[in-house]
Amino acid sequence: MSNSMDQPRWDGAVNARLVLGKLYRMGRSEWLTTTGWQQAYADGVRTVIDLRNPGERARRHTDPDVDEAAKAGITIINSPTEESGHPEFEALAVPYMNHPRMYPENLAFFPERIAEVFHHIAAAEGKIVLHCSAGRDRTGLIVSMLLELVDREDLLEPQYEAALRGINDWHRISAYKHPHESYLEERDLLGPLHERLRALGEFVASLRVEDFLREHGLSETELEAIKKRLA
Repeated sequence: MSNSMDQPRWDGAVNARLVLGKLYRMGRSEWLTTTGWQQAYADGVRTVIDLRNPGERARRHTDPDVDEAAKAGITIINSPTEESGHPEFEALAVPYMNHPRMYPENLAFFPERIAEVFHHIAAAEGKIVLHCSAGRDRTGLIVSMLLELVDREDLLEPQYEAALRGINDWHRISAYKHPHESYLEERDLLGPLHERLRALGEFVASLRVEDFLREHGLSETELEAIKKRLA
Protein backbone atom coordinates (compact mmCIF):
# COMPACT_ATOMS: atom_id res chain seq x y z
CA MET A 1 0.00 0.00 0.00
CA SER A 2 1.34 3.46 -0.91
CA ASN A 3 2.55 5.74 1.84
CA SER A 4 1.35 9.37 1.79
CA MET A 5 4.93 10.52 1.34
CA ASP A 6 5.49 8.35 -1.75
CA GLN A 7 7.09 10.32 -4.54
CA PRO A 8 5.99 9.42 -8.06
CA ARG A 9 8.73 8.79 -10.59
CA TRP A 10 7.76 11.33 -13.21
CA ASP A 11 10.77 12.73 -15.01
CA GLY A 12 11.27 16.41 -14.21
CA ALA A 13 8.59 16.56 -11.51
CA VAL A 14 9.43 18.89 -8.62
CA ASN A 15 7.94 18.53 -5.14
CA ALA A 16 5.64 15.74 -6.30
CA ARG A 17 4.08 13.24 -3.92
CA LEU A 18 1.00 11.17 -3.30
CA VAL A 19 -1.50 12.72 -0.89
CA LEU A 20 -4.07 9.95 -0.49
CA GLY A 21 -5.95 7.55 -2.72
CA LYS A 22 -6.06 8.94 -6.24
CA LEU A 23 -4.72 12.41 -5.46
CA TYR A 24 -1.19 13.70 -6.05
CA ARG A 25 0.37 17.12 -5.57
CA MET A 26 3.38 18.81 -7.18
CA GLY A 27 5.00 22.07 -8.26
CA ARG A 28 4.79 23.64 -11.74
CA SER A 29 3.65 21.27 -14.47
CA GLU A 30 6.13 22.93 -16.85
CA TRP A 31 8.92 21.13 -15.01
CA LEU A 32 7.70 17.77 -16.34
CA THR A 33 9.51 16.44 -19.39
CA THR A 34 7.86 14.58 -22.25
CA THR A 35 8.82 11.35 -20.48
CA GLY A 36 7.42 12.70 -17.22
CA TRP A 37 4.01 13.33 -18.77
CA GLN A 38 4.03 9.84 -20.24
CA GLN A 39 4.95 8.34 -16.87
CA ALA A 40 2.16 10.25 -15.14
CA TYR A 41 -0.31 8.90 -17.70
CA ALA A 42 1.02 5.38 -17.19
CA ASP A 43 0.40 5.82 -13.45
CA GLY A 44 -3.25 6.58 -14.13
CA VAL A 45 -3.22 10.39 -14.07
CA ARG A 46 -6.04 11.71 -16.23
CA THR A 47 -6.68 15.13 -14.65
CA VAL A 48 -4.31 17.96 -13.73
CA ILE A 49 -5.78 20.90 -11.80
CA ASP A 50 -3.56 23.98 -12.00
CA LEU A 51 -4.31 26.39 -9.14
CA ARG A 52 -2.22 29.26 -10.49
CA ASN A 53 -3.47 32.52 -11.95
CA PRO A 54 -3.49 32.52 -15.77
CA GLY A 55 -0.55 34.92 -15.99
CA GLU A 56 1.69 32.45 -14.15
CA ARG A 57 1.09 29.65 -16.61
CA ALA A 58 4.08 30.28 -18.80
CA ARG A 59 7.19 28.43 -19.84
CA ARG A 60 10.56 29.61 -18.49
CA HIS A 61 13.76 29.38 -20.47
CA THR A 62 14.98 26.74 -18.02
CA ASP A 63 11.94 24.48 -18.60
CA PRO A 64 12.22 21.43 -20.85
CA ASP A 65 10.78 21.37 -24.36
CA VAL A 66 7.78 19.05 -24.27
CA ASP A 67 6.04 17.16 -27.03
CA GLU A 68 2.42 18.24 -26.56
CA ALA A 69 1.30 14.81 -27.74
CA ALA A 70 2.61 13.45 -24.44
CA LYS A 71 -0.26 15.23 -22.67
CA ALA A 72 -2.91 13.50 -24.78
CA GLY A 73 -5.47 11.80 -22.58
CA ILE A 74 -4.81 14.14 -19.63
CA THR A 75 -7.32 16.93 -19.01
CA ILE A 76 -5.60 20.08 -17.76
CA ILE A 77 -7.86 22.48 -15.85
CA ASN A 78 -6.92 25.97 -14.73
CA SER A 79 -8.83 26.72 -11.52
CA PRO A 80 -7.17 29.59 -9.62
CA THR A 81 -7.65 29.81 -5.87
CA GLU A 82 -7.61 33.60 -5.94
CA GLU A 83 -8.44 36.59 -8.12
CA SER A 84 -5.39 38.16 -9.70
CA GLY A 85 -5.09 41.88 -9.00
CA HIS A 86 -7.51 41.89 -6.05
CA PRO A 87 -6.23 44.92 -4.09
CA GLU A 88 -7.36 43.91 -0.59
CA PHE A 89 -6.05 40.38 -0.82
CA GLU A 90 -2.77 41.43 -2.41
CA ALA A 91 -2.24 43.92 0.42
CA LEU A 92 -2.33 40.95 2.84
CA ALA A 93 -0.60 38.35 0.68
CA VAL A 94 2.85 39.91 0.40
CA PRO A 95 4.68 39.12 -1.84
CA TYR A 96 2.07 36.44 -2.64
CA MET A 97 0.05 33.75 -0.84
CA ASN A 98 3.02 31.89 0.60
CA HIS A 99 2.14 31.04 4.21
CA PRO A 100 -0.67 29.14 5.99
CA ARG A 101 -1.50 32.26 8.00
CA MET A 102 -2.93 33.61 4.72
CA TYR A 103 -5.20 30.60 4.15
CA PRO A 104 -8.15 32.06 6.14
CA GLU A 105 -7.99 35.28 4.11
CA ASN A 106 -7.82 33.34 0.84
CA LEU A 107 -10.91 31.39 1.87
CA ALA A 108 -12.77 34.50 3.06
CA PHE A 109 -12.08 36.56 -0.07
CA PHE A 110 -12.58 33.81 -2.65
CA PRO A 111 -14.92 31.08 -1.35
CA GLU A 112 -16.45 30.51 -4.78
CA ARG A 113 -13.04 29.91 -6.35
CA ILE A 114 -12.16 27.40 -3.66
CA ALA A 115 -15.50 25.65 -4.11
CA GLU A 116 -14.86 25.52 -7.86
CA VAL A 117 -11.65 23.55 -7.26
CA PHE A 118 -13.67 21.01 -5.29
CA HIS A 119 -16.25 20.80 -8.08
CA HIS A 120 -13.41 19.88 -10.44
CA ILE A 121 -12.01 17.27 -8.04
CA ALA A 122 -15.45 15.67 -7.75
CA ALA A 123 -15.91 15.52 -11.53
CA ALA A 124 -12.36 14.51 -12.46
CA GLU A 125 -11.50 11.34 -14.30
CA GLY A 126 -8.72 8.99 -13.22
CA LYS A 127 -6.03 10.04 -10.79
CA ILE A 128 -5.68 13.76 -10.10
CA VAL A 129 -2.65 16.03 -9.77
CA LEU A 130 -3.11 19.32 -7.92
CA HIS A 131 -0.40 21.91 -8.41
CA CYS A 132 0.41 25.57 -8.10
CA SER A 133 3.85 27.11 -8.55
CA ALA A 134 5.84 25.59 -5.69
CA GLY A 135 3.34 22.89 -4.75
CA ARG A 136 3.36 24.26 -1.22
CA ASP A 137 0.75 26.86 -0.27
CA ARG A 138 -2.08 27.15 -2.77
CA THR A 139 -1.80 23.40 -3.18
CA GLY A 140 -1.37 23.19 0.61
CA LEU A 141 -4.61 25.11 1.17
CA ILE A 142 -6.66 22.67 -0.91
CA VAL A 143 -4.84 19.57 0.36
CA SER A 144 -5.34 20.64 3.99
CA MET A 145 -9.06 21.11 3.38
CA LEU A 146 -9.27 17.69 1.71
CA LEU A 147 -7.50 16.02 4.62
CA GLU A 148 -9.87 17.64 7.11
CA LEU A 149 -12.81 16.52 4.98
CA VAL A 150 -11.80 12.87 5.33
CA ASP A 151 -10.61 13.11 8.96
CA ARG A 152 -6.93 12.64 8.12
CA GLU A 153 -5.56 15.58 10.09
CA ASP A 154 -2.70 13.25 11.08
CA LEU A 155 -1.28 13.90 7.60
CA LEU A 156 -1.49 17.70 7.74
CA GLU A 157 1.94 18.34 9.22
CA PRO A 158 3.78 15.58 7.31
CA GLN A 159 2.29 16.77 4.01
CA TYR A 160 3.12 20.42 4.61
CA GLU A 161 6.61 19.76 5.92
CA ALA A 162 7.38 17.53 2.93
CA ALA A 163 6.13 20.24 0.55
CA LEU A 164 8.17 22.97 2.26
CA ARG A 165 11.31 20.85 2.29
CA GLY A 166 10.72 19.69 -1.27
CA ILE A 167 10.64 23.16 -2.78
CA ASN A 168 13.48 24.29 -0.51
CA ASP A 169 15.64 21.48 -1.88
CA TRP A 170 14.70 22.55 -5.40
CA HIS A 171 15.89 26.12 -4.74
CA ARG A 172 19.29 24.66 -3.89
CA ILE A 173 19.80 23.17 -7.36
CA SER A 174 17.48 25.12 -9.65
CA ALA A 175 18.97 27.02 -12.58
CA TYR A 176 16.12 29.51 -12.25
CA LYS A 177 16.74 32.01 -9.47
CA HIS A 178 13.49 32.78 -7.70
CA PRO A 179 12.89 36.52 -7.10
CA HIS A 180 11.68 36.06 -3.51
CA GLU A 181 12.86 32.70 -2.21
CA SER A 182 16.18 30.92 -1.93
CA TYR A 183 17.55 27.76 -0.36
CA LEU A 184 17.62 27.68 3.45
CA GLU A 185 20.02 25.56 5.48
CA GLU A 186 18.40 23.28 8.06
CA ARG A 187 19.17 25.62 10.98
CA ASP A 188 17.42 28.46 9.16
CA LEU A 189 14.53 26.33 7.97
CA LEU A 190 13.32 24.97 11.33
CA GLY A 191 11.96 28.25 12.71
CA PRO A 192 9.83 29.08 9.66
CA LEU A 193 8.70 25.45 9.47
CA HIS A 194 7.38 25.38 13.04
CA GLU A 195 5.71 28.78 12.61
CA ARG A 196 3.98 27.60 9.44
CA LEU A 197 2.82 24.36 11.06
CA ARG A 198 1.26 26.30 13.95
CA ALA A 199 -0.61 28.54 11.51
CA LEU A 200 -1.73 25.51 9.51
CA GLY A 201 -3.10 23.81 12.62
CA GLU A 202 -5.00 26.94 13.62
CA PHE A 203 -6.52 27.23 10.15
CA VAL A 204 -7.76 23.66 10.03
CA ALA A 205 -9.06 23.78 13.62
CA SER A 206 -11.19 26.80 12.69
CA LEU A 207 -12.91 25.13 9.74
CA ARG A 208 -15.53 22.50 9.01
CA VAL A 209 -14.80 21.79 5.38
CA GLU A 210 -17.91 19.74 4.68
CA ASP A 211 -20.16 22.53 5.96
CA PHE A 212 -18.22 25.10 3.93
CA LEU A 213 -18.53 23.07 0.74
CA ARG A 214 -22.25 22.46 1.20
CA GLU A 215 -22.78 26.17 1.85
CA HIS A 216 -20.98 26.98 -1.40
CA GLY A 217 -22.81 24.60 -3.67
CA LEU A 218 -21.24 21.15 -3.41
CA SER A 219 -23.84 18.39 -3.61
CA GLU A 220 -23.90 15.27 -1.49
CA THR A 221 -23.00 13.27 -4.58
CA GLU A 222 -19.95 15.46 -5.16
CA LEU A 223 -18.85 15.21 -1.53
CA GLU A 224 -19.06 11.43 -1.68
CA ALA A 225 -17.14 11.37 -4.96
CA ILE A 226 -14.33 13.41 -3.39
CA LYS A 227 -14.18 11.18 -0.33
CA LYS A 228 -13.96 8.09 -2.51
CA ARG A 229 -11.02 9.56 -4.41
CA LEU A 230 -9.16 9.91 -1.12
CA ALA A 231 -10.11 6.50 0.27
